[in-house]
Amino acid sequence: MFVDSFKTICLAVVEIIILSGIGFFLVRRNLLDELGLGVLSRLLIKVTLPILIFSRFVGDFSFAAYPDWWVFPILSFMVTGLGWLVGEVFSRFIQGQDHKRQFLSLVMFQNSGYLPLALAASLLPTEIAKQMFIYIFLFMLGFDLIMWSWGSHMLSSHREKKFGWLSIFSLPVIAALSSLVIVLLGINRIIPDFVIKPLKSIGDCTVPLAMLVVGGNLAQIHLRSMNKSAMSFLVLAKMFILPLLGLSAVLFFHIGGLLGLMIILQLAVPSATSLSVIIRHYKKEDLLVSQGILIGHLLSVLTIPLFLSLYFLYNPLP
Repeated sequence: MFVDSFKTICLAVVEIIILSGIGFFLVRRNLLDELGLGVLSRLLIKVTLPILIFSRFVGDFSFAAYPDWWVFPILSFMVTGLGWLVGEVFSRFIQGQDHKRQFLSLVMFQNSGYLPLALAASLLPTEIAKQMFIYIFLFMLGFDLIMWSWGSHMLSSHREKKFGWLSIFSLPVIAALSSLVIVLLGINRIIPDFVIKPLKSIGDCTVPLAMLVVGGNLAQIHLRSMNKSAMSFLVLAKMFILPLLGLSAVLFFHIGGLLGLMIILQLAVPSATSLSVIIRHYKKEDLLVSQGILIGHLLSVLTIPLFLSLYFLYNPLP
């Protein structure tokens, strides 16, 4: 059972690697420059991802079908809080305040959207994947609020906050909130299919486009000298302890199904690539962020199948 699950998940991860590898290759071969990658990133954040969120909520979400929808934003706060606690323990071994802050951000903030969406699309049957997408979007609603407020505050060394409070209401967050209001008011029932279908088609471009962008971002990382000590603690904290704690929690509290799967996914995926965007925005020296993002994504090729297989050992695929 474990070996079969491991093989299935490895194949899903290979699909993601291929998509990311294309983006990596395009950037390394100068077929896609930094300007082009920036355009694709903006297209993803400002167009396809918000449309995907909006079309999925309006088309597939109802408060009757998801009465506990509010649990997921709260769950995102709990996952981030757990990352903060584990990060605080290991940050005691990191020298220098800026190093500590960057280390802590790498442990706290995961690739909460793109990788879980890609894995759900690859692992789950279509109808079940649609439900998982809703879970992930609801989770991201809380995660993005923390990421672009507390996260940017940490990485800016607590001195400046150019993002401001309004910036936490990014387009994906606005898309989620507005679509929830539309469903609450019942307006979604009068939106014709000829409007929803093209929106879903555009939204379906999000996952492959996101993987291209992630691969391109990884290709831009140029490591000078690896901080082996900090990276060792990061691997231990982020890639092993956090998913082990998550696995222990879902088994102890008997949290199964898609909810348990999402918890394991969110704790098993590597650090958020958007941390490097925040570092660039504030013009801070990249001391650990790029190293942590690259090491985490490389190692996740093994750790994600490992922890998902352990979860499926007790909660088989639907």
